[in-house]
Amino acid sequence: MSSAAGTRPGQVGRASGPAPWWRRVLRQAGWDLRAVLRNGEQLLVTFLLPVAVLVGVVRTGVPDLSPLPQPQAALAGALGVAVVSSAFTGQAIALAFDRRAGVLRLLATTPLGRGGLVAARVLAVTAVVALQVVLLLLAGAVLGVPLDPAGVAAALPALLLGTAAMLSAGLLLAGTVRPEGVLGLANLVWVAVLVGGGLVLPVAATGAGAVPGLETGLGLLPTAALGEALRAALVDGRLAPGALLLLLGWTAVLAALAGRTLRWD
Repeated sequence: MSSAAGTRPGQVGRASGPAPWWRRVLRQAGWDLRAVLRNGEQLLVTFLLPVAVLVGVVRTGVPDLSPLPQPQAALAGALGVAVVSSAFTGQAIALAFDRRAGVLRLLATTPLGRGGLVAARVLAVTAVVALQVVLLLLAGAVLGVPLDPAGVAAALPALLLGTAAMLSAGLLLAGTVRPEGVLGLANLVWVAVLVGGGLVLPVAATGAGAVPGLETGLGLLPTAALGEALRAALVDGRLAPGALLLLLGWTAVLAALAGRTLRWD
């Protein structure tokens, strides 16, 4: 007679192994996503501010985006702001304070592992960006922004590469700077790129050309590449190969640096 009813000999007391890696990643990604959706400050930065940018630029005409059509260019800028808000600012701050609290160190010792933790964050951020895109497209439709399905499809590569580049930058910042410093720097960068990073207003229209070399330098920023790619998609319905390649290059460099410098404690 076995020592436990309904079990076979040799199975009594056998501990079940960890769930498959992909299931652990999905569960952690779901937890990360819920953490964002339950945080009032994160909701403000992630969802309300990009919508406010879209409404403000469309309704007031400030900044003036001519000769580009104001509504489509405004939507492109708002999408760029959404990506930076969620993938860079929000994640940099969250990861930095998770690191200080010891959350990253503890999770790295679980079956999830460091690779699983990063993969879960990538999935969660991608889900947040997808929600932002849907919300902004709906807001654009309400505001009467002309939406071309071909243009929306052309914007997807820019959104994916922009998310990857901004998340890599967020990981790099969060893993190398003290949390208090990350909080200040992440918000400062958000304001700086909103004003002159090429997201809402093209770099050529910022007046940077008055300083030798400044316009060229700003045009090489990942935010400028993201803004250019999104405007090409939503205004002209085309891909911007140069901007996409620049985003890909930034992603590779920033991800490599983040992988080498990220501290887990």
